[in-house]
Order: sequence, then structure tokens, then C-alpha cells
Amino acid sequence: MRALTAEFLMSVDGFAAEADGGQSCFLQFFGPEMTRYVQRVLDGPQVIVIGRKTYQLLSGFWPAANGPQAARMNSLPKIVFSRTLKEPLAWNNSRLAKGDIGDEIRALKRQPGDPIRLIGSVKLVETLIRLNLVDRLRLVVFPLVLGDSGREAIFKGYVPTRLQLVRTTVFDSNVNVLEYQPLTNAQGTHERPEPATRLTAG
Repeated sequence: MRALTAEFLMSVDGFAAEADGGQSCFLQFFGPEMTRYVQRVLDGPQVIVIGRKTYQLLSGFWPAANGPQAARMNSLPKIVFSRTLKEPLAWNNSRLAKGDIGDEIRALKRQPGDPIRLIGSVKLVETLIRLNLVDRLRLVVFPLVLGDSGREAIFKGYVPTRLQLVRTTVFDSNVNVLEYQPLTNAQGTHERPEPATRLTAG
């Protein structure tokens, strides 16, 4: 069965965006290690899953961007969950999914193919965590407290969920990437956790 990894860029206090709804506040922390890591993740086999808001944010940037990251983002297959967007979607290699989120993801995971990577999309991840359909939760934590200027509190509204830390990596001596395996929540259970590994890029 295909694995699904949900990934967030976030502040230390748990926000996915700054006051204007963007994430430019995180860019100042991208050093050479973090930049190489992002490219390495992008280069891996994957199908990207996103919600409407994340689609609108990313599709407003990547199609006009240059460089290897932009080329890869534009070429990857993307599945967009939305009940308001219309086909055809403007961003290359994007298709719309309008069915029940749980049913669509279960069917996708049963199909052969590349791993599934869910980027941002706070409410979509919350739904899939509740349905026990997230295999890995990857948090890219930047050394920044947004406080009152923070928007999109990532874990607001979540059901209680146990997590097992399976990997930690520090990039540019500043940015922590924490990878968790969801274990249990109010709706059910996941399998036995993997052993944790701790890495420091250098």
C-alpha cells in the first residue's frame, strides 16, 4: 500500500503562515543545507496532494518561477481536493478530486504507484489524521515565534493523537525537521512504530 506523508512548514508556536497568509517569513532561514534538502525531497518519486488554498498559493508562484525546484514542482503529478475549483486546472499536471476525501485517499493508497506527499493544507491533513490515513507527519520547524501575527494554527481542532518520533534532522544549525508516525487517535490505531533516528546535517 502506498504511504502518505503530510508535511508542514511551521513556526515554533505552530503557525503555518504569517499575517498576510504567506510563508515568506520562513525563507530567511533557508541556508545551503536546507536548500539541498528541499531539492532532495522534490527529486524523490511522489504524487502531491493539496487542498484548494494551498493549490492557489502554490500555483500562483511555481509556474512562473525558474530553477530546478520550479521545474520539478511543475512536472510532478498533483491531486487537488476542492468542491469549488473547476477543471481544467491551470497548473501543469494537476487534476481535481471532488469525491469524499477519505474514500479518494483510501483508493489512491491501494493503487500501485509513487508515495503520496501532502503539502500544507491544514484542514485536509486534520481530516486524514482523524481517519488514520496519514503514515508519516513531517514538521519543518523554523526558529521563529509568530505570536499574534501567526495565521493558520496547524493543530487547532485535532482529535487527541499519539505520535512516535522516528527521525530528527537539523539543517543549517537552525531548522529542525521532525518526522512522526501517528500511532493512535480517538478513531483507531496505526501499526507498531519504527525506531527513531537522529541526524545532524553537516
